[in-house]
Amino acid sequence: MHTRHTIPLRHRPPLVLGQRALVMGILNVTPDSFSDGGAHVSVADAVTHARQMLGEGAAIIDIGGESTRPGAEPVGVQEELDRVIPVIEALRAEGIDAPISIDTMKPLVADQAIEAGADIVNDVTGLQGAPQMAEIAQLHGAPVIAMHWDRSWSPETDPIPAMIEWLARSEAIARAAGLPENQLILDPGLGFAKALIQNYSILRQLPDLTRAYPNLPWVVGASRKSMIGKLLDVPAAERLYGTIATTVQAYERGAHIFRVHDVGANRDALRVAEATLYGPAEP
Repeated sequence: MHTRHTIPLRHRPPLVLGQRALVMGILNVTPDSFSDGGAHVSVADAVTHARQMLGEGAAIIDIGGESTRPGAEPVGVQEELDRVIPVIEALRAEGIDAPISIDTMKPLVADQAIEAGADIVNDVTGLQGAPQMAEIAQLHGAPVIAMHWDRSWSPETDPIPAMIEWLARSEAIARAAGLPENQLILDPGLGFAKALIQNYSILRQLPDLTRAYPNLPWVVGASRKSMIGKLLDVPAAERLYGTIATTVQAYERGAHIFRVHDVGANRDALRVAEATLYGPAEP
């Protein structure tokens, strides 16, 4: 069910993806993110939270300096750099060697973040917002997570064929920049310009997406999102159980990496799902 992939990292051991899921811990260093805005804006608080997530089983720390929630104010390049670079440098200075991904739409931020110690580019525009992003990643030998975010979608859009077609353009951009196939990861972009029914249709039909791109691994991130809040009528702080359900459903449908706020709970749920599908991991 789970295809095996080895994602090379320039300065760290490769990510090995397959039967055992990897958890990506969210570290937003923003004042206005929808769920945890303002919680980790100081460097000290960010480092403490990163250590906590790693202790709970995170394999990757995903650092973002600009909120992508609906209605969020755009952030300038320098302000985003001022938010994320000191955190990356502090994590590395303190000996934290786990892979770091930089969640950004801006090529310059990606470039400087990698120079500071980040390993992976997490681009919510799927390389289609700024073509230079793929070139920056290729220059540094950094893998890219290309997320689906097609703002032209309507509630009537048939999600799976439309997503397959859209992501084919992301893949073509990566290839044109010389990014190797084993350095591209896809993300269906749950919650981004999608109606409630489309989000759950995508989650249900995730195997159709994995079959369309059999040589590429998938990241899924539904953590605390409105697709859970609207369904359950609960605020962001009360969406843990719904998040765990999406994580397990996505894992059972072939996803490899899970981007979450609550690392420990999701890691435990994934361990049970892994044992169910493949048997318990070796101690």
